[in-house]
Amino acid sequence: MTEGVEDGRGFRVVVVGGGSAGWIAACRIAAAHEDASVTLIESPTTPPIGVGEGTWPTMRNTLARIGIAEADFIREADAALKQGARFVGWTHGGEDAYYHPLNPPIGAGEVDLASRWVDGGGGNTSFADCVDFQASLCDAGLAPKKITSPQFSGIANYAYHLDAGKFAELLRRHGTERLGVRHIRQDVTTVDQAENGDITALHLADGSLQAGDLFVDCSGFKGLLIGGVYGVGLRDRSDVLFADRALALQVPYDTPDAPITCHTVSTAQSAGWIWDIGLWSRRGIGHVYSSAHISDDEAERQLRAYVGPQAEGLTARRLTINAGQRRIFWQNNCVAVGLSAGFLEPLEASSLMLVEVAVDAIADRLPRTPAAMRVAARQFNAAFDHHWERVVEFLKLHYVLTRRTDSDFWRDNVAATSVPDGLADRLELWRAHPPGPADFPHAPEVFGWPSYQYVLHGMDFETRYAEFAPPARHAKADRLIARAAGMKAEAARALPRHRELLRAIRDHGLQAV
Repeated sequence: MTEGVEDGRGFRVVVVGGGSAGWIAACRIAAAHEDASVTLIESPTTPPIGVGEGTWPTMRNTLARIGIAEADFIREADAALKQGARFVGWTHGGEDAYYHPLNPPIGAGEVDLASRWVDGGGGNTSFADCVDFQASLCDAGLAPKKITSPQFSGIANYAYHLDAGKFAELLRRHGTERLGVRHIRQDVTTVDQAENGDITALHLADGSLQAGDLFVDCSGFKGLLIGGVYGVGLRDRSDVLFADRALALQVPYDTPDAPITCHTVSTAQSAGWIWDIGLWSRRGIGHVYSSAHISDDEAERQLRAYVGPQAEGLTARRLTINAGQRRIFWQNNCVAVGLSAGFLEPLEASSLMLVEVAVDAIADRLPRTPAAMRVAARQFNAAFDHHWERVVEFLKLHYVLTRRTDSDFWRDNVAATSVPDGLADRLELWRAHPPGPADFPHAPEVFGWPSYQYVLHGMDFETRYAEFAPPARHAKADRLIARAAGMKAEAARALPRHRELLRAIRDHGLQAV
């Protein structure tokens, strides 16, 4: 690490790779550190993957921190509002379905609603419908906010569906025009390193040299720096998560005023699942599957059968998934973010969420000295070992709870040899005690206890909660459940339909906070 750059700003951050990950990293660091220079080097010959179209609510904070107005984002990224996910056919096959909403259960942490629901306190309602009102909004096609709601605020919690290519372009313009990010479109050819292994500069195809102090590798699956320079390999997770292929289609709406679904729909197939998300002008639909359990041709046939006549004439984009994460994420003065750090599968929109968590960790405590860099790297690696392990376990949870036995894919997913030990232990505990804050002491946690409760009870996990829950707590639980029902009715009266709200935002904008 050396001092001094041409514009007088002493710390130089170089981001290698564009796309959503690269531009989120560049914008977030530049917005947080005006005294640092940020340069993004993007290959003109390698297009971004560009199919990550679902986010977590954390994206609202990211947009606010880098200074992009919510209405501008909705207009320019073709975005819609996302209130969770609906899983169809995962438990028994066929039409069974459950919601994982983004709202936590009402009164989260005050009283154990899961035990009361198991004991019949919710009547015949699903768990999600009993403990919160958001599932009813999704069913009714209602938005999580009103046009009078300030930007990034809502009546219900929400994230976004977005066009990844348009989002990256919005970030590029904002980063270069508002935040001072320098953008270079060149391929990296060779790398200079100091005696201690730190990267000192990148040689570019046009003969120029780009020096830096911290290098953020967002070069995608190739891992140009973390893999190519440091030789850090991937930890293969295909023994737990079998999906290794994806097909993606961009499907137009039947009519310009067609309803826009305000949640991701994940529909189980014989050897994987199909995602279906609604944007302003189209749907993004794709099939994630295991090539060990189905042929590529049959997987595409299932995808086209799901889409129906609208699939005619559309070309499916094919992707290969190498399920795994880097064995080390931060080596010397190089940190991997996005696909360079690893990829599992797009279930629960975990990919962009991990980008945001990683970039927050870098930007919030940008290490300016060699000693600080070493400590930051150790802390980052420990934290992200934990985060990736929890994501693997949470994704596997959706598969291991299935009751399906109609194909080898579903039968193989419940084999004990494919279940991480930590998840197996927690499932045993959760048969007697519902997931709660004590089960997730790490801060921040990428998926907290409400998410686990929604999946466990959405998939009919067998528990003994009711035997051990003190009856004295039932009265408070019943009051909260009644409050959730009241909120459901109030929200149904107050909230607009999703497309109606998006049209109003695009036309009139939102109040600044």
